[in-house]
Amino acid sequence: MIKKLFLNETFILALIIINALIVFIGAFQFNDKTVSYILFYTDHAITILFIIELYFKVREYGFSGYISSNWNKLDFILVLLSVPSFLIFFDLDLDLSYLLIFRLLRIFKFFRFLRFVPGIENLIKGIIRALRTSVLVILGFTIYLFIISLFSCYLFKNSSPELFGDPLKALYSTFKLFTVEGWYDIPESIISGSTTPFIRILTNLYFILVMITGGIFGLSLVNSIFVDAMVSDNNDELIEKVNELDKKIEKLINKN
Repeated sequence: MIKKLFLNETFILALIIINALIVFIGAFQFNDKTVSYILFYTDHAITILFIIELYFKVREYGFSGYISSNWNKLDFILVLLSVPSFLIFFDLDLDLSYLLIFRLLRIFKFFRFLRFVPGIENLIKGIIRALRTSVLVILGFTIYLFIISLFSCYLFKNSSPELFGDPLKALYSTFKLFTVEGWYDIPESIISGSTTPFIRILTNLYFILVMITGGIFGLSLVNSIFVDAMVSDNNDELIEKVNELDKKIEKLINKN
């Protein structure tokens, strides 16, 4: 009876939903510590149930049979990631920041929702196909971002050290420009300290060029190729079916 319960995917989905609600509610601050304790221990009790589920499935299918499924591999990894959160029950000489990380790891359990999403396998195949198709475009875009970031760093690191003071800051600021986020704030902060009109004009023209090439054209090109590859169906199979249909039509016409 217990074994069938833990092999029932509907029961597991219900546990995941309840656990998600508990963790969500537990993020609020409660004056009553009793409520926090109940949520805390219930969350870990459900984690124990997930471990029991793992035990029954491995026992039912064997470890090699269980791990042969990609979804089961994901479940196995996510359950293992949530296990370190039990360390808070032991009197260990650990920094509180480490304990917080262990507690945060349990959030990864909710990636198990993915296996219950209708059509998720086709969606994942579409994403993989899109990544393979657009890998060269993404690489080219990344190289362009890197070059513009370094160029901007050397140009504006003295006039705007908070935005372009080092390559990492410049990389972040340039990416913001590419996403058309703060495209007017960044040049305004740079030219505000400049008293030369000619320098202001050149600065504005430079950032307009960066935004157009990287944001409007570059990022849009990456998005369009990625989305087009992701939503496209298996065209080869469709072409084969159309060719077979054409052959059947030709045979019918020849008979007549």
